[in-house]
Amino acid sequence: MHFHDDALFPENQEKLVITAAPYGPEWELDDFREDLPLTMDEHIQQAVDCYEAGATVLHIHVRELDGKGSKRLSKFNELLAGLREAVPDMILQVGGSISFAPEGEGAEAKWLSDDTRHMLAELDPAPDQVTIAINTSQMNIMELMTADDIAGTSMERPELAATYREMTVPAGPEWVAEHLKRLQAKGIQPHFQLSSIPQLETVERLIRRGVYTGPLNLTWVGIGGGFDGPNPYNIMNFVQRVPDGACLTLETLMRSVLPVNAMAIAMGLHTRCGNEDTIWGRKGEKMTSVEQIRQLVRIAGELGRKVATGKEAREIYRIGETYRDADETLAKLGYAPNRRPGQVGFTHHG
Repeated sequence: MHFHDDALFPENQEKLVITAAPYGPEWELDDFREDLPLTMDEHIQQAVDCYEAGATVLHIHVRELDGKGSKRLSKFNELLAGLREAVPDMILQVGGSISFAPEGEGAEAKWLSDDTRHMLAELDPAPDQVTIAINTSQMNIMELMTADDIAGTSMERPELAATYREMTVPAGPEWVAEHLKRLQAKGIQPHFQLSSIPQLETVERLIRRGVYTGPLNLTWVGIGGGFDGPNPYNIMNFVQRVPDGACLTLETLMRSVLPVNAMAIAMGLHTRCGNEDTIWGRKGEKMTSVEQIRQLVRIAGELGRKVATGKEAREIYRIGETYRDADETLAKLGYAPNRRPGQVGFTHHG
């Protein structure tokens, strides 16, 4: 991405798209019962409250009535139907892991099987987006957790912390190609969750080979433990490699969420917050997902950057847009074109 001299002026930036992740599948209900929904009505009301606060993208997980993360697609269908009615302008983004919460004490925390994750393309009603990981990697969400972060929560239990410390993200080449194929066939936009530049390079290769032909909406996930950490140099190195036609959101965890989001707002990028990323505001003080959204709206207001409406967010994300082939995709995204046979030197669009 290029930054001209006037790139930090809010009138030259896209309106801010705020993603809310208010379902916190890694937490147990008692960790923050005031903000973690259980019943279907609570899930839907959480979305309404986040939308009214200023969020226009909803990152979706859902719980069973026993409090555990649901792995039943029927449960997701029920929630999606309710959300379509309650927040029709919101971009509905299903978390591609479905749920990585362990089943019980000492149980392994892991994603669902590849076949089950592919079934996300069959959700009805269809979501606008499904998040997709690239390249199998470690996802040790405990690595950056401080004693303050886990104080008084279920993550203080050694056996539970151990499950999250050993967690991995399965996203091999064959699965990724098949998943992209199925999502695109159903008109569902993939939202790429990327932890580093090597994963971004893999996405570029998928585009150059015509495996993916559509808008590039992606989130840099800086949570450590196999992913980039929330270091400003990591952020800027990643931003520099993102093509100008992409839409980039920054995501991190715990008390790094606010400063990273503040940087995103100032730079013209987009933000994500909610109890899936943090339950904390100031040190030792819990903060609900809605309070986090309102805080970002205030910061954007101080910087003079307007917050996108649901309709505007859909335009920014180019929901429903596809491209005919690799060449058109590369041009739309601002990547250099593929090299033609026998061509030497640098490649550039005419």
